[in-house]
Amino acid sequence: MLQVPFIRDNKETVITGLAKRNFDAKDIVEEVITLDDSRRSLQTKLDNTLAESNVLSKEIGNLYKTGKAAEANQLKEKVSALKEDSKTLSDDLSAAADKLQSLLYQLPNVPHSSVPAGKSEEDNEEIFNEGSIPELYDGAQPHWELAKKYDIIDFELGNKIAGAGFPVYKGKGARLQRALIAYFLDKNTDAGYTEYQLPHLVNEASCYGTGQLPDKEGQMYHDSRDNLYLIPTAEVPGTNVFRDVLLNESELPIGITGYTPCFRREAGSYGAHVRGLNRLHQFDKVEIIRVEHPDNSYKAFDGMIEHVKDILRELKLPFRILRLCGGDTGFPAAMTYDFELFSTAQDRWLEISSVSNFETYQANRLKLRFKNSEGKNELAHTLNGSSLALPRVLAGILENYQTEKGIEIPEALIPYTGFSIID
Repeated sequence: MLQVPFIRDNKETVITGLAKRNFDAKDIVEEVITLDDSRRSLQTKLDNTLAESNVLSKEIGNLYKTGKAAEANQLKEKVSALKEDSKTLSDDLSAAADKLQSLLYQLPNVPHSSVPAGKSEEDNEEIFNEGSIPELYDGAQPHWELAKKYDIIDFELGNKIAGAGFPVYKGKGARLQRALIAYFLDKNTDAGYTEYQLPHLVNEASCYGTGQLPDKEGQMYHDSRDNLYLIPTAEVPGTNVFRDVLLNESELPIGITGYTPCFRREAGSYGAHVRGLNRLHQFDKVEIIRVEHPDNSYKAFDGMIEHVKDILRELKLPFRILRLCGGDTGFPAAMTYDFELFSTAQDRWLEISSVSNFETYQANRLKLRFKNSEGKNELAHTLNGSSLALPRVLAGILENYQTEKGIEIPEALIPYTGFSIID
């Protein structure tokens, strides 16, 4: 969430920056400033009213002590009126604060200056490309056909049990899935991230804290009875570990990693591009999350990019990195890089990771602060990235490693799978 002082001091920068997202912020920004002026005025009146009431209350006591009961009773009536005024002012102040908060929730984060303007994924910029696209044998198949051929993923069974988008992994398919999770976690912990096992349902405050609410309300599964949400990503519970936390500067940076299933309604997703593992309602993902000093967050961002690169290099998968344009950058992010791997069998790029710097946007919602060297409380920066989302990585491995004899397993994964080929 953007800070009100930042909006007041940088009004044109906010409006111009959000225009990169094709978001017209002018009216909301003006309303935020006007409402904040009203809130400040109400606060001043309330403070003055309470101060006057306190002074008169002390004077009443002195009057009673000196036998001036009549004068004291007159002042009591005035204090009573002041208390009514203060209650009205307090209610008005609370209403203004709630309305201001609601407006701030409508404003996405201001993109970093290097983020290009654009409307959709077609305007994203490719900034890196590595790896050779393998030449497959004649008759090579997409992963959904391979899954059926080798009986490792059953999409029809998942459809019977839950519905489309809930595959069942079987035999070597399940073992490969488990191997990827363990491999990703080991890579992350070796890089200094602390592993967490996190809840798969979160409360409303957690969703607001990371920016899923109100922006993504229709895309999450919601249990209305307990008002809990199935997590769309481990980013939500993982980042909320630090909600309402005041850290010491010496505790920074903090890095955590965790594996969770993820749940997304993905309403309106149809067509060939969502076949098989390409888009699911339930999928597994390993996440990395960082809490950083503002001075170091973009260096940390670069480090996260290199970390994901190293994983893909070990898996020997061809990949590219895109810098997302303003129109394709997520609501709470200041900058996002997407990783995509090339699926030779599908002849298309598949997104497998997003790495984002949220700067202070999430921290302001979370009230995540640290005490700086001057002893003042300062908002931290939060970052997160997938390392990695499993479905499309698995699809890429099945498709790019297929041979006429079977599907070979990347060398880095063999110690985790216990087998070198699916045949």
